Amino acid sequence: MTQAFASEEFSSEEAATAASSCSREFRANPHPVYAKLRETAPVCPLSPPHGVETYLITRYDDARAALADPRLSKDMYGGIDAYQRIFGDSSIALDDNMLFSDPPKHTRLRRIVGNTFTPKRTESLRPRVKKIAEDLLEQCSTSEPVDLLPEFCFPLPLVVICELLGVPENERKQAHAWSNTVARTGFGPEARKALEVAEGNLRDYLVDLIARKRQEPDGGLLSALVTARDEDGALTDHELVSTAWVLLFAGHKSTAYQIGNAVYHLLAQPEQKKLALRDADATAAAIEEIFRFETSVENSTFRYAKEDVMIRDTLIPKGALVQISITAAHRDPEAFADPDRMDVTRPNVQATHLAFGLGPHYCIGAPLARMEMQIALTALFGRYPRMALAGAPEDARWLTVPFPAFRGLAELPVTLDPS
Repeated sequence: MTQAFASEEFSSEEAATAASSCSREFRANPHPVYAKLRETAPVCPLSPPHGVETYLITRYDDARAALADPRLSKDMYGGIDAYQRIFGDSSIALDDNMLFSDPPKHTRLRRIVGNTFTPKRTESLRPRVKKIAEDLLEQCSTSEPVDLLPEFCFPLPLVVICELLGVPENERKQAHAWSNTVARTGFGPEARKALEVAEGNLRDYLVDLIARKRQEPDGGLLSALVTARDEDGALTDHELVSTAWVLLFAGHKSTAYQIGNAVYHLLAQPEQKKLALRDADATAAAIEEIFRFETSVENSTFRYAKEDVMIRDTLIPKGALVQISITAAHRDPEAFADPDRMDVTRPNVQATHLAFGLGPHYCIGAPLARMEMQIALTALFGRYPRMALAGAPEDARWLTVPFPAFRGLAELPVTLDPS
């Protein structure tokens, strides 16, 4: 962390530059930069590495309003060519789904998925999720320190979503590898080429998987989606592929990083850990505060202005991309008292945090993510109550990707049993 960011002795122009460039220093601790932008430039024009005009929203009230504003479209293929300029033509095969669509298409897709991905189906998974967590901990490396991200935080939600969709066990590793590439690590020619190859492989794989589910239904979510219909008919093959992709990707990535964030902050703050693990209700409440304090979903997915939109005193021109910083909004002192302090007993957090979005695009998988988080923390700390960080909290390494979607650790080394 540079001394300038650490001391907050920097200008709003320097803050905007840092947020645009996503420097290593900014990724290590974006909170001082976001604080400066909230104060001086709450709707801030950026110059991101993808080169498309973008505005960043950092205040809580503005973020809430923007997440539900119909003038800010999620249909990245219907109105502008910016998304294809950033991600390429091949992205449409996977990204033309309910996450990147507006009503009435979004309404239809979400209704069909919602009729199959029900709270009842989610709750029925609870015993299986517990068993997966216990098995992962049983198989956890005995050498120390242990990096919990690859050993536990990522495998848990990945296995759960793969089992839910019906992805065969021997195919998950390859699907996960393609998924990681599609998550992007850069915007240069080499990264774009790797992205196109991975997207093509994933598309072909999902087409084949859907064909197999059509021939031999297995009772899983993907089989249910293959046969699901509403008054407007069934999902097309193209819609099935892109829906399967968004469920696979969104169903594990954000939860994995969120589990890591939770473990890190609880270990870094033992008194908060003690309060969070008193009982099941305390753990459930603590999870909501951790969603606020260090959400893994740092920024919303892209929106674009369908018309000129005025937010505060800034005009966002028609066609510009809009990025809503959930991380910045969650540290807004006008919305949360003492926001830079994690307080697992903070009241009413579930009703106010934006970790799962707001409005029509509220995350359909929120119940599953909450259940996985609670089971993960209960199983992990139940088995290893004396677990400790393997290094000083301030030495933690955070993701350093060129344009942040996720806020998470690059590694989580711990000592499982310091005794």
